[in-house]
Amino acid sequence: MITGIKENLQKIKSTLPESVTLVAVSKTKPITDLQEAYDAGQRVFGENKTQEMVAKYDELPKDIKWHMIGHLQRNKVKYMAHFVDLIHGVDSFKTLKEINKQAKKHNRVINCLLQARIAKEDTKFGLPFTDIEDILASDEFKELENVKIVGLMGMATFTDNQKQLQDEFSSLASFFNKNQEKYSDLSILSMGMSGDYKLAIKNGSTMVRIGSSIFGVRNYIA
Repeated sequence: MITGIKENLQKIKSTLPESVTLVAVSKTKPITDLQEAYDAGQRVFGENKTQEMVAKYDELPKDIKWHMIGHLQRNKVKYMAHFVDLIHGVDSFKTLKEINKQAKKHNRVINCLLQARIAKEDTKFGLPFTDIEDILASDEFKELENVKIVGLMGMATFTDNQKQLQDEFSSLASFFNKNQEKYSDLSILSMGMSGDYKLAIKNGSTMVRIGSSIFGVRNYIA
């Protein structure tokens, strides 16, 4: 018997502490799958392509919180600035300035997470810890009135090596905790996906991004 989306969601949510937000990673999935998850009570969805997220936003209920979880191109910010709830992968100050510019046009403050580079892989995006500290402390950042840094995000190396994953998660958690003492707006630590979210939670993650364990194997679009 194939387990349905509703059952998958219930199973995952039963393992999550109340303090952890579940982002259902719905990229490449059809509207019907998202509607099924919505009907089962899920309200936070994550997409990695702006055009796809906009199309789904137009068709689905408006109380959904849309998270941009992929690497964000600056020229795409304008298409989602009127509705996106949280942008996970901000990895440059230029991108932050563009988000601020587009948010201002809609009289909004857009919540963002700075992406820290914790993986040992060359394919992962992210900022070194020192760059994150420089941004948070900069006068130029403080002048951006339409963006708010509410936390940090990190993607661990794609590996079965639990020691390596533990080291990567704990390093980001320690850095987050240190900066949370300085900046009261920092409340979200987003780390952990389908394969490693339980370990991420043990290390202090407050937001996990889970796709295949909810919707099944991803549909790759050519």
